[in-house]
Order: sequence, then C-alpha cells, then structure tokens
Amino acid sequence: MNYYKHESAYVDDGAQIGAGTKIWHFSHVMADAEIGEQCNLGQNVVVSPGVRLGKNVKVQNNVSIYSGTTIEDDVFLGPSCVLTNVSNPRSQVIRQGIYETTLIRRGATIGANATIVCGVTLGQYCFIAAGAVVTRDVSEYVLMAGVPAKPVGWMSRHGHKLEFGADGIAVCPESELRYQLISSGETSRIQCLDLTESDSLPPSLSTGKQNYQQFRSERKTQPEN
Repeated sequence: MNYYKHESAYVDDGAQIGAGTKIWHFSHVMADAEIGEQCNLGQNVVVSPGVRLGKNVKVQNNVSIYSGTTIEDDVFLGPSCVLTNVSNPRSQVIRQGIYETTLIRRGATIGANATIVCGVTLGQYCFIAAGAVVTRDVSEYVLMAGVPAKPVGWMSRHGHKLEFGADGIAVCPESELRYQLISSGETSRIQCLDLTESDSLPPSLSTGKQNYQQFRSERKTQPEN
C-alpha cells in the first residue's frame, strides 16, 4: 500500500488511491471512488462511489463528497463544507443513477461551511467564502460570498483579493504575480500574466511566508499614492 490510512478509516475494495495520499480518522472511501496522488482527507470524510479527485486535493474535516462530483487537482475543501447531488430531494422518490453533476476545477477553494448546490461548475482558482451558498456556475478567479453567493471581487492563486489599477493590472501582494483584467461587453475575466493556469507554482512560491492578517495590516499602513 503506497498511501497512508488511519486504522479507524475504511477503504472499500475497488477504490483507487494515489501514492502519498493520507486518509485520517473515521473516514470512508467507497468502491469505485478514485483519489489522486498526494491528497489529504481529514477526519470524518466520506467519498462516495464514482467520485473523482485529482492530485493534491485537501479535504478538511466533516466533508461528504457525493456521487456525481468531479474535483480536479489542487482543490481545497474547507471544514464542514457541503456538496450535494440532487436539487429536489424527496425521501419517497428514488433518484439513484440520475444524480446531478458538479465539477470543481483546478485550484478552487471552498470555505468552511459553504454549500455548493449541485449541477454547477466552479472555475479554476475561484474562491468561495466561508458560509456562502453557491447556486450557479462560477468563473475563474472569482471571489463569491453571501447567501445566495454573489461575485464580490477577484482572488489571486495565493488567495489574496486583487485590486486593479487604471491599466487593468493587479499584483498579488504575496507572490508578486501579475494579473490582467479583461473586459468584453458585459463580461469580465482575469488571467495571470506570469504563469498559465495549468502551470504549477515554482518552489519559491509554494510555501507561505506570512499569514493573511499580516498582509492586511501591511496594506492598511502603506501610504496612498
């Protein structure tokens, strides 16, 4: 076995677990689930049949990932966040086999206690705030907050809210990677100018140096231009 499983966890026959993955206390990975390399499943996590997790997915405590869900590489699922697979559940109506699908694209973050209503796609590197309720598709890099969740800004790959200048360029305060705001009619999107969305972070940018509150404090003390 090339992965770690706590003695209290269960991995059913037929589940596929990638090398270096860790499965912690009281978690259950069911048959036909597929989990990539270097993932981490915290305490009391359930992964249902047919679920697909990419590489380096971090699932915090008390998360259930139901059939119909596909999660790409580098996704973070916060503590007690909720995923669903039926929009109109009734105990008297059996809907096994017709579950609605949810796709969580690479690098997305779902905050603690957030709820993702099934049938949506969360774009690459989007950021769902704690306690938000997502009911529709989310674009790449968008910050969503509230009930129901609405876009309230843009987030960098390092999880910092981006502030764009008149030239349409923003710089992540942690990584110093540059992002460009691109508007087309009524729609907007952003892209990183220094890395493609499929590039892995270089080693020099893959370990945090300060916590978020320190960055916020530094921003508040910087003089205005």
